Amino acid sequence: MTLPFGSSTRRRHLATALALIALPIDANAQSTQSVNAGPPPPPAPVATQPGKPAPDMQAVLDAMMTLGAKPIERLTPLKARLQPTAADGAHAVMRRQGMSTAPDPDVTTQDLPYGSDPMQYVRVYRPAAAPAGAPMPVVVYYHGGGWVIADVNVYDATPRLMAKQLNAIVVSVEYRHAPEFKFPAQHEDAAAAYRWTLQNAASWGGDPAKVVLAGESAGGNLAVATAIYARDNGLTKPLHILSVYPIANSDMALPSRRDSANAKPLNSAMLKWFGHYYSTTMADQQDPRLNLVKADLRNLPPTTIVNAQIDPLRSDGETLAQAMRAAGDRVEQRTFPGVTHEFFGLGTVVRGAYDAETYAIGRVRAALK
Repeated sequence: MTLPFGSSTRRRHLATALALIALPIDANAQSTQSVNAGPPPPPAPVATQPGKPAPDMQAVLDAMMTLGAKPIERLTPLKARLQPTAADGAHAVMRRQGMSTAPDPDVTTQDLPYGSDPMQYVRVYRPAAAPAGAPMPVVVYYHGGGWVIADVNVYDATPRLMAKQLNAIVVSVEYRHAPEFKFPAQHEDAAAAYRWTLQNAASWGGDPAKVVLAGESAGGNLAVATAIYARDNGLTKPLHILSVYPIANSDMALPSRRDSANAKPLNSAMLKWFGHYYSTTMADQQDPRLNLVKADLRNLPPTTIVNAQIDPLRSDGETLAQAMRAAGDRVEQRTFPGVTHEFFGLGTVVRGAYDAETYAIGRVRAALK
């Protein structure tokens, strides 16, 4: 029924609408669980220009732009998940150089569920020429993507390389994504996958007593957080942690938040974007599983932390290393020059990535001896 313009009911509706419009918008309000939920308000622009990437790193970034990459901080999660990745950029560079982008046939894969949700599965990488009878070490690996985007397909390069170079079984963990499943769902899945791997590794020819935790970005956080979970719950202690540019410090005033505020492919505005979708309240971001520098870091395994110079998460790795040393842990942290976030795994076309991969895998190899 159409209400007469002058009716008291319509006036009340109009007054209510105007009152709602007049309400202040909470810039810290977190998203709904919809993949179509709109992005948060953009932060104030920062004039600081990031460092200059090495030419081979810049070639990957340029290729991403050519493929049509849009600013993720302006997109919904659904659209962000469709954007070209650094792996796509690297493949474009490889094709231009006449290189094959086919997966290395020296490593085989198998997908297996560890939970009931379709996203709770692992991809098990095994060397094709794995020795019969001798149990192999196991690496449990967590991919990046800010807990909102990306998956095991995007982050194929590192687990495949580690399986081949370490002659190890690598278990790449898929987990439920935000905003459909908000924090701590991803940390719960990471812990469940670690426990499941310990229970099942022997059936694939793995040695459940010889395990390493590894991860990149959000996955670098999960590697450390899962080691803490293992310590606190009496699970097998990993022999080593490899944490590549982890999310580890919720302080938005860190030096790298400023000097790499406008870096690519990750900028400081995107960190706010990820937090908007993965957390239910702003208080979540102070939880020690996310804000690792405030966690109980005592009695953790020897740890290697890898960072990129041109990355708003650089200071996360640096401050995490400091906090772990203060807790009595053995930690080695190295920042690689001329490279950006997502460089790890691009060693085929980026020399800085090759150097970082050689260093990191060498550290893991030494821990497994």
